[in-house]
Amino acid sequence: MSIGHTLLGLLESGPQHGYNLKRAFDDSFGHDRPLHYGQVYSTMSRLLKNGLVEVDGMEAGGGPERKRYAITEAGITDVGRWLAQPEKPEPYLQSTLYTKVVISLLTGRSAADLLDTQRAEHLRLMRVLTERKRGGDLSDQLICDHALFHLEADLRWLELTAARLGKLAEEVRR
Repeated sequence: MSIGHTLLGLLESGPQHGYNLKRAFDDSFGHDRPLHYGQVYSTMSRLLKNGLVEVDGMEAGGGPERKRYAITEAGITDVGRWLAQPEKPEPYLQSTLYTKVVISLLTGRSAADLLDTQRAEHLRLMRVLTERKRGGDLSDQLICDHALFHLEADLRWLELTAARLGKLAEEVRR
């Protein structure tokens, strides 16, 4: 995820302080990985340097002065370009799981046990996500659905690989 573009997008609704940007980010996108304040302020500093935001005002608070940031026309254009650019699909052609299966076969360990253990971990996580989805708002439901669909694809791969272990063992041991 592009933190800078996300913060720029949040600024399109109006000028905000770094603290409010962090809260808005965490509320919408940071359920599992909230931003650190340092990350917000270093990103805002970079966006300011690149002319994508400007300081819209300074306010005195209980501590140091607080900057209020506003998006510039260049920032709006940059967000528009980012939104129009499709994300690169991640085909997982070099998966750690596949590597573990091959190494298990090469070293005489049980790849079937590895696949069973991985299947159990995928199912455990799917139960957690399904429960989270039941109690979540629409954003949480959509995020959980995305993860669940990927986990389902992984489970299909685990089953297919388990069915082909004998043939794969022959190939990797040549």
